[in-house]
Amino acid sequence: MLRDITIGQYYQEDSVIHRLDPRVKLAGTVLYIVLLFAFEGIFGYIMAALALFIVVKLTRIPFKYMIRGLKPVVMILMITVFFNLFLTPGQVLVVLWKLTITKEGIIIAGKMAIRLCLLIISASVMTLTTTPNQLTDGLEKSMGFLNKAKVPVHEISMMMSIALRFIPILLEETDKIMKAQIARGADFETGGLIKRAKALVPLLVPLFIAAFRRANDLAMAMEARCYRGGDGRTKMKPLIYKKEDRIAYAIMMGYILILLIARVVCGLR
Repeated sequence: MLRDITIGQYYQEDSVIHRLDPRVKLAGTVLYIVLLFAFEGIFGYIMAALALFIVVKLTRIPFKYMIRGLKPVVMILMITVFFNLFLTPGQVLVVLWKLTITKEGIIIAGKMAIRLCLLIISASVMTLTTTPNQLTDGLEKSMGFLNKAKVPVHEISMMMSIALRFIPILLEETDKIMKAQIARGADFETGGLIKRAKALVPLLVPLFIAAFRRANDLAMAMEARCYRGGDGRTKMKPLIYKKEDRIAYAIMMGYILILLIARVVCGLR
């Protein structure tokens, strides 16, 4: 299960999506998520799924690898669907003891499930095709206008980049600790929910210790290299828009226009 988490990991490949400027990918991801929640009709979902499918194909990343990112959030997805399915008032279709399934509940639960799946895959596409360093530079450049308001943009970007970089590291550390605990007789698979929660205590304590140790090592390494924040720092690889980046922005604008035209002219949502 831990190895199925794809957010925060980078997949090495030479594709047109990998070569795009990180600012383009950040803008595209944010725009995609906003439009995903702005359009509720079947046309909007079809267009969102089609656009994401094309982008995934262009990344040259195996689709099975991309779908793996959904496995760790299956439980969250099921809880979301459950609450929307049974707690939404409307036209009653099925009554199960004190729980009722309504027509509106089925529609809302289905929409929420589709949105969450597309959202997770789109976020995975950005992190799988963008290195942490590129992501930091992209965030810093994109939010550079906030420097005028005394917002520490560089420090915020650095923290987000470090957090993403630590995800696969901590997952690997968790896997090692779990295997060590299983070799000593620990059982993480059997028993009820309370028993499994108690079994995680021997796992969490060494994991927190390892996380603090890595954080301390990272801080010492940054201090040893005289890191003092973003003031006066230069970039070894400055971000410069290329032809394919401008084409990507044009495609985004075209995607927005298609959705708006379909909504205004055809009445599709």
